Amino acid sequence: MKKSFTLLILASAALSAQNFSKQDTLKGSNTNYRNFWDVKKYEIAVEPDFQKKSVSGTNKITFEITKDIKNPVFQIDLQQPMDYKIIDSDEKLCSSRRDGDFIFIETKKDYKKGDIHSFTIQYYGNPTIAKNAPWDGGWVFKQDDNGNPFVSVAQEGIGTSVWLPVKDIWSDEPDNGIVMKIITPKDLVGVGNGRLIAQTSEKNKNIFTWEVKNAINAYSIVPSIGKYVNFKDSYEGEKGKLDLDYWVLDYNLEKAKKQFSQVKPMMKAFEYWFGPYPFYEDSYKLVETPYLGMEHQSNVAYGNKYKNGYLGRDLSGTGVGLNWDFIIIHETGHEWFANNITAKDQADMWVHEGFTSYSETLFTENYMDKNSAEKYVQGIRHNIKNDIPIIGQYGVRNEGSGDMYYKGANMLHTIRQVINDDEKFRQILRGLNKDFYHQTVTTQQVENYISQKSGIDFSPVFNQYLRTTQIPVLEYSQNGNSLKFRYSNVIEKFSMPLRLKSNQLLNPTSAWQTVVLKDANPVEFDANYYVNYLQLN
Repeated sequence: MKKSFTLLILASAALSAQNFSKQDTLKGSNTNYRNFWDVKKYEIAVEPDFQKKSVSGTNKITFEITKDIKNPVFQIDLQQPMDYKIIDSDEKLCSSRRDGDFIFIETKKDYKKGDIHSFTIQYYGNPTIAKNAPWDGGWVFKQDDNGNPFVSVAQEGIGTSVWLPVKDIWSDEPDNGIVMKIITPKDLVGVGNGRLIAQTSEKNKNIFTWEVKNAINAYSIVPSIGKYVNFKDSYEGEKGKLDLDYWVLDYNLEKAKKQFSQVKPMMKAFEYWFGPYPFYEDSYKLVETPYLGMEHQSNVAYGNKYKNGYLGRDLSGTGVGLNWDFIIIHETGHEWFANNITAKDQADMWVHEGFTSYSETLFTENYMDKNSAEKYVQGIRHNIKNDIPIIGQYGVRNEGSGDMYYKGANMLHTIRQVINDDEKFRQILRGLNKDFYHQTVTTQQVENYISQKSGIDFSPVFNQYLRTTQIPVLEYSQNGNSLKFRYSNVIEKFSMPLRLKSNQLLNPTSAWQTVVLKDANPVEFDANYYVNYLQLN
């Protein structure tokens, strides 16, 4: 989730006419300090200090040069007040300097395309503390119910560089994954992404080493520390045996065993709609956290208090959402949309949140029935604000409206109605995850793919719902079996077919049209389209 994350309740902080600084551009753009090198791997050590609320460790950044370049300057992101020291490099460096939230490493050397190099950076300090994770960013230092340290970090919006020196841009993921050593006091457990490959003890401390073999978005890289216990299961999925790994506070073990039984029917539904779970090599994990949730890759953060719904509430207002645990379902949906397919720019975060919010509906359809799913997706519309466009401003780490969640879901549900072929729609969703497997994408790539595979030009629909706050209004008047209609409140040249409940197809535009209905009964519209209706007579 958004990550921060399921924040439909979140009022959008972004403003359409917002002013952005040089720092914003350095954070969000593929600058000349970033565009010549590609991260291959992070090798991380991290040790939080609960008493001091500090973090320290190292990160070895291995990278490949992507073009011939002379005397380049490398930008590494590390947000203040965290400090750093470059402790190792396979090349002699000229110097490094700090400018705000960025480290610039200066070289005097010709680099050749294809060369592999590395920097090892030590980091230390008191990072930003989250006030309301996961909606704001930073570290979370809390205590469990027994007074034990309970520690993690939320960083989707603010960026992983809130504590870790990284190349903090969504378009560059470490292709060869990560290794992360989490150092904890002797009576605590550190849980990271991927698989636990080593566990040792020294000097009254535990060292847990975790490995991710797949590419991973930086904001998913997260250590969680607590008095955890572990239980395991497996799921026979489309690619064979998928290991299910659960880490929960010791006193919640029995609750977790009961609540996490939803995982297998969820995996069945998501693999049906989206294709195989994208990270069989790294397993699937639910990890209890001191905040509500987040979609960390192969390490889904769980803090929903072992309740169905969203902390016991149904966000749709229909009652349907109380039949399953919102955080398990939503955050796991992100394994396909956010973690497998990742937007290159934060402005396109609807690709993460729109599809994942719709995954709630698709799960409901498999877990319950189609009527319940339709009831749910229509119900979540009351969360839509239509305040600002869903797509934000590019190149400055700017998110668009929080409507990316449920307006995005309803746009996709509407597109499904237009396609009018559930199997074709399902194959499009599976195709996205296959054809963009472990890739970073732009919204245009996703839009074009859906139009191409459906054989329908959806560009007016995407432009209307993603780039404006206007919801189409179908104005109509009926005289016996004669129906007069048009779209209003739409962009220029907007068109979108619409089926009546009788299955009769209309092709409205902004121009008035008249059709003959099958009978003279009052016309009934299909509520599955996210369209408003206005009767004029």
